[in-house]
Amino acid sequence: MSEVNSTSFGFREVDPGAKQGLVNDVFHRVANRYDVMNDVMSGGLHRLWKDAMVSRLAPPRSGRRPFKVLDMAGGTGDIAFRIHDRSAGHAEITVADINGSMLEVGRDRAEKRGLKGLTFTEANAEELPWEASTFDAYTIAFGIRNVPRIEVALKEAYRVLKPGGRFFCLEFSAVDTPFVDKVYDLYSFHLVPVMGRLVAKDEDSYRYLVESIRRFPNQERFKAMIEAAGFSRVTYTNMTMGVVALHVGVKI
Repeated sequence: MSEVNSTSFGFREVDPGAKQGLVNDVFHRVANRYDVMNDVMSGGLHRLWKDAMVSRLAPPRSGRRPFKVLDMAGGTGDIAFRIHDRSAGHAEITVADINGSMLEVGRDRAEKRGLKGLTFTEANAEELPWEASTFDAYTIAFGIRNVPRIEVALKEAYRVLKPGGRFFCLEFSAVDTPFVDKVYDLYSFHLVPVMGRLVAKDEDSYRYLVESIRRFPNQERFKAMIEAAGFSRVTYTNMTMGVVALHVGVKI
């Protein structure tokens, strides 16, 4: 496999080895206001998108063995808490994130809710510390576009899933509806950074997050990347006219 000489950090091209540190700085700065900003930016829609992903996952509420889920880049616990509730506590959920500040927010939230069966682990999506065929499901929401080498992270997701295990990725995607795409660009590039400055006291981080959305592969290209990692029966479902897409694949 040829070596990648650069990768995107927003609209900038950077060395692949430098991107993770830059991304870490962004999420260290916004961790404490991250969930509040999600509500502000999406008008609360991110809650519906996440609910839809967990509904599609449909974790079992009982069984002879726990349903093991790896929620990658899930530091603040938003997806993990939904899975916990949907499974009535039956799921055994590992929340993994490369950013310790995000994980700290998630741990605090879990303790306040008195939730059991959740493990918070600092881990790199490109080099997961678990053995092959460990998990029944792998979820990642609004995190994979921040990974320096997405194709490596996808192969790692495939490796740690059991045969029959499912991959779920919720991510901002490409709006291709005439006029709507123009309105979306206006909102993203002009209003979101201002919201970041007013709510999270960090305009630059939210400017990067908007730019990272535009650099992420569209629905079909990302579907092809998931298939290249080894997954079968890969599908995607657009939400809110393609603002977000849910990609699902199965390890056969």
